[in-house]
Amino acid sequence: MLLLVKALNRMFHFAVFVLLGTGMTVLSERHSLTYIYTAFSKPVDLPGFHEFTAMGMLDNRMIDYYDSKEQRRIPKQMWMSENLEQMYWDKGTQSRKSKQQWFKVNINILMKRMRQNDTDTHILQWMVGCEGESQPGGGFHFIRGTNMYSYDGDDFLAFDDKNEVWIAAAGPAVETKRKWDYIPILTEYTKAYLETECMDWMAMYWSCGREQLQQASPPEVHLFSQRSHVDTKVFLTCLATGFYPKDVTLQIKRNGRILTAEDGLETSGTRPNEDDTFQRRDRVEILKTDVSTYTCEAIQPASSVHVERTWDHTLPEENITERFSNFWSKFLSWLRP
Repeated sequence: MLLLVKALNRMFHFAVFVLLGTGMTVLSERHSLTYIYTAFSKPVDLPGFHEFTAMGMLDNRMIDYYDSKEQRRIPKQMWMSENLEQMYWDKGTQSRKSKQQWFKVNINILMKRMRQNDTDTHILQWMVGCEGESQPGGGFHFIRGTNMYSYDGDDFLAFDDKNEVWIAAAGPAVETKRKWDYIPILTEYTKAYLETECMDWMAMYWSCGREQLQQASPPEVHLFSQRSHVDTKVFLTCLATGFYPKDVTLQIKRNGRILTAEDGLETSGTRPNEDDTFQRRDRVEILKTDVSTYTCEAIQPASSVHVERTWDHTLPEENITERFSNFWSKFLSWLRP
């Protein structure tokens, strides 16, 4: 079970990389289409997890989904449901079922290659997709493709589209690399999919959902203090959430001056919410007695929204245990001669 937890943690890091490292914002004129496949070596008794899942992401929005329980490829956006006929979903379901079987076979191959038994649960993931830039006359210009595998959350194998070779990121992947490098038709198909077919699908999806995809959601902005490990200090946190697309400028100012990492500023970076919007959280540690004027500013070019919040110097409340502990410490200090 411990091995599964570690693998899941690494898997989540892989997924975050997918969402944050490859997605492009709508109004920056760069767009992405990514598919993420996740397979477990055996059923997992955890809520929300399935032996096999597949999801399609267009500019970080989930557009379709499949899992081994329902075994149906289904739309996750209304415009996908409205614009694509049932035949598309039926063919997609058959394709996902084939990939589910492929993953099952190849997880077993990897486990045998690594001399792993079936006591532990192992995870194989595949991320494949493309990024492109929209053109004035319509369509997209290819920028780069992604085709990579991870095993138990660690990088395993990836396709170098420029040099048309597979790159082994782990020892057990070398055998697969050698085999795949010597199958010319596989190399040709992989390159053609990334540079042409994937781009065509992205253009088609964009034509279906352009109106909804270009709608901007402005950020909700909050500025508040949180406890620090140092009694005399607090973390001043600026939170922007619920915005789309992900291109938002967030900054904390002290008396009008923008704070940077040199001032101790920390940032979470832009992260996805569950509703296809994004959030970002910046913070800086300050003294409780600091009387400077602190503001949080969020700027979203897509909606021309400019939001500014000023800290009212409200400090986080201590809970009863902390209050008693602080009182007792002060009381004992009074008793000392």
